[in-house]
Amino acid sequence: MAVLTYTENWDGKFKKLSFELVSYAKQIADKMGTEVVALSIGNVEDDELKKLGNYGAAKVLSAKDDRLNVLINKAYASIIAQAVEAESADVVVFANNYSGKALAPRIAVKLKAGAVTGVTEVPSNLDPFTVKKKVFTNKAFATVVITSPKKVLTLFQNAVEILETGGEASIEMFSPELNDADFKTKVLDVKKETGKVLLTDAEVVVSGGRGMKSQDNWGPLEELAAELGAATACSRPVSDEGWRPHEEHVGQTGKIIAPNLYFALGISGAIQHLGGVSSSKCIVAVNTDKDAPIFETADYGIIGDLKKVLPELVQGVKDLKK
Repeated sequence: MAVLTYTENWDGKFKKLSFELVSYAKQIADKMGTEVVALSIGNVEDDELKKLGNYGAAKVLSAKDDRLNVLINKAYASIIAQAVEAESADVVVFANNYSGKALAPRIAVKLKAGAVTGVTEVPSNLDPFTVKKKVFTNKAFATVVITSPKKVLTLFQNAVEILETGGEASIEMFSPELNDADFKTKVLDVKKETGKVLLTDAEVVVSGGRGMKSQDNWGPLEELAAELGAATACSRPVSDEGWRPHEEHVGQTGKIIAPNLYFALGISGAIQHLGGVSSSKCIVAVNTDKDAPIFETADYGIIGDLKKVLPELVQGVKDLKK
């Protein structure tokens, strides 16, 4: 019996998301009286793998193969399923990101496991196994009971506190059985965005809506983001107008994010937008309309003209950094 977590890496390095997963798995393992096994797929150096021990992993399985340096769902699912069997894992934890959402259903089918996506807390009960998740575009919570022997969970980003244990993990090479059928999908090219903070990784996001008035007015917003080390985002109408690239669109029909700090600048707060950002730890809204729905969700609100407020926000951040 064990709790296994798939720890994704980015160019051979782990990010906060991976440590959050291990820390979450450790809290489950403690309740179950067992250990955490972290599975790494791809070429990751031992020094990087050892970092997972500090967040609760007792063992790290390292599956290295040059063919595995890009995500191929079928191959990765086969590896994870074999790792679950080898470690007799009863609970498997993924991130609730693109890779986790792609892999978790495959694993659930392979293991005949019950699956819950987007969990937000450590299970409140083990018998029956009971977890909590957000529903109705993050406006409500549901309590879900899993009755199958195997359980598959995807963890909502920034949902739990990351706890360092100061422990050390043993590292074992893992050599699963793979065949040509596992690699029928061929990844021909991977284009990576560089030179900016990615939305899915950002602790702080600065987002603009139609209240920005024009694509020519984005300079102060980008300056604020640069000063904060933040990612830039936008509402759907902005991307539809072509003011900003579609990959910056956040909301129910775009990227769903959960940063620690979210600036909603000139965004009215339609339910579709809030569905993608309401899990932010703190929301700061700026809008000229005092009745804008965004103020019902925001932790802090400023009623004012962005042409006046934005430069003052930028200057305020600069002053704090002096």
